[in-house]
This record gives sequence, C-alpha cells and structure tokens, in this order.
Amino acid sequence: MTDTALLRLQLAVFALVSACFTNIYITQPVLPVLQQEFNASSTTVSFTISAVVLGIALANLPFGVLADKLPIRPIIAVGVGAMLVGGLVCVLTDDLWVLISGRFLQGLFVPALTTCLAAYLAKSLPPERLNVVMGYYVSATVVGGLGGRLLGGWLHPPLHWRYAFISAGVFLLLACLLALRTLPRHAIRTEAQVKTGFGELLRRKDLLALFLCGGGGFALFSSTFNFLPFRLSEPAFGFSTQQITLVYLVYIMGIFMGPLAGRIGNRLGSGTTLLIGTATLAASLACLLIVSVWAVVLGLVLMCAGFFCVHAAAVGAINRKLSGGQGRANALYVLFYYVGGWAGITVAGFAYSAQGWNAVVGVGFLLLLLLVNAGFSERRNHP
Repeated sequence: MTDTALLRLQLAVFALVSACFTNIYITQPVLPVLQQEFNASSTTVSFTISAVVLGIALANLPFGVLADKLPIRPIIAVGVGAMLVGGLVCVLTDDLWVLISGRFLQGLFVPALTTCLAAYLAKSLPPERLNVVMGYYVSATVVGGLGGRLLGGWLHPPLHWRYAFISAGVFLLLACLLALRTLPRHAIRTEAQVKTGFGELLRRKDLLALFLCGGGGFALFSSTFNFLPFRLSEPAFGFSTQQITLVYLVYIMGIFMGPLAGRIGNRLGSGTTLLIGTATLAASLACLLIVSVWAVVLGLVLMCAGFFCVHAAAVGAINRKLSGGQGRANALYVLFYYVGGWAGITVAGFAYSAQGWNAVVGVGFLLLLLLVNAGFSERRNHP
C-alpha cells in the first residue's frame, strides 16, 4: 500500500468512526431539555444514553462473529442504514420511549462500524501499517465523543436538539460513502479465521491480559472523570459548572495520543508502549492527590495521554498478533472495555462515599496492576 493510499484509508477510518461515535453521546448535553420537554424524570431521560450503551453491549459479540464470516461493505452499509433509521425515529417522535427505542436501535448497530471495521483492518494491513491506522481509529472515538456533545448542546441550540440528529446523520452518510469507496476490497482470509472461537481466544493468556488491560484502563479513566465534578466542587476548589466543563477539554489529548502510540509501538514494541502509558497514568494519579488547580489540570492531561496510549497499544497488539478470529477478539475487547468502565464507576462510587476523593485515586492505583501485567506479558511474548 502506497503512502497516499494509506492516508486515504486513515481519513476514511477516522471519518466513519468519529461519525459513529458522534451519535452515541448526542443527547447527553440536552438531558435537562429532554426532561422538561417530555415531562420525565432525570433517570428516565438518561436512558437516551444508556440505551445506546446497552445496545452496543448486546450486539457486540454477534457482530464479532459476523466480522469473521461476511465482507465488510454490506456490514457497514446495513449498520449505517439502521443508525440513520434510528436517528430519524428520534427526530420525528413526540414520545420519550419511542426516542429511547430509536437510540437503542442505533446502539445495536454501532459494532458494525467499530468492532467489524477494526477486525477488517487487522486482516487487510501489514503490522507496521496497522499500528498507525488503529491509532487514528482510537483518536476518532475521541473526536466523535466530543463532537456529539458539542453538536447536541452547543453547535445547535439545546431547544433544537432534533437538528443535531439530522446533522449527525448527514455526517454519518458521507463518512459511509467515503469508507465504501476507500476500504481495500480484499482482506487476507484463511480457514483459521473462521474457526477461532471466543473460548479459544479467552484461553490465551496474552490476549486475556490485553482484554483485562482495556477493561482496567477504562475503569480507571471513567471513574476518575465521573467523580471529578464532585472533587472540583468541594470547598478546596469551589469550581462552577462552567469551569468544570472547561476542564473536560483536556480529553482532546486523546486525538494526538492515538497515532503517536501507534508509532511508539512500531519503534519500541507494544509491551514497552503499554508500560510507558501505565507510568504516565501513575504520575497523573499522583498529581490528582495534590490540592492545586494546576496539579489537577496537569494530572488530567497526563491521564488522557496515558489512557489513550494504553488503549491504542492494546487494540493494536490484539489485532497484530492474530492470524484469525479478529472479529471475535475485537468484540471481546470492547465487551471487557465497557464492563470495566461500568465496574470502575460502581466501585469508585462506593469508595468516594466511604472515604472521598483519595479513595477513588486509590482504586485507580490498584487498577494499574492490570495494565502492568499486560505490558510485561507483551514484553515476554514479543520482546
């Protein structure tokens, strides 16, 4: 593959994944508006986000199987079509539960554009190219997550949240057309790729370490950012809601760390890259223990840099080392990833209620052990 073709592929992957993730969080900034418009509780309107996540969790493993059996183009086309239908339902309905159903439909087909795409790239690209492209894949998840929040609550006036679904749908359609035109037409397929099952993948200690690394990393990351508003609203800081929102812009760091982690992995190996990211996360947690605005900002910057370095390295390592079963492997990784995030927030919630912010940071230090294990496992298996 020429450098020009690789650049076009990176652009297509970035556009499709970011367009997909734009749809996931699109209602998050306008939940109070939805609460008032539909005369519903805050818990009920929050289902417009959790329904998407539930759909992803339920459909991820089945799509992992499909990714190992079917061509990528029809999977992408069907996935985009279903997400557009779900978005259209959200635009037209005046019933909150129909809106939630439309969101659930969108979540069911997100893995068609994420898990399946990652598996296809693993079959189509040589290892040195795969690391970099998967780095752009991870960066696209960051851009999409931020873009969805900005689209729903800033670019469009919050009261006009339905237009945000239209804009996101147009973006997704254009990204789909670009991807269908750009993706390599032939992937390397072998008989082994069809026979590799979930049980076989889970029995491999090196892969299980990477799955746990993804879950542990996201548990640390999600729990820290989930309880950050409570920390910054404490008397020691006294941040307003607007100031807390500005702090979250450090998330942009992930845009740069994805491709950079891919290049570091090519040069130093995935194991070393994982350990570098883990050390960065440890430094970030140490900063977050200091009662200082600059220490918190620095800690969050390091948190984003370390997490996206680890995430990109783990995804790249999983896909690079497999000769078959990439769809199932990516499905398992995403499953561990989201379950880890849920578990991390739950455990950190109990910790914060019992001992405050320092206990949340303590949970984070414990989770680093999963990342350290993955890093040394990779160094042993791929020195």
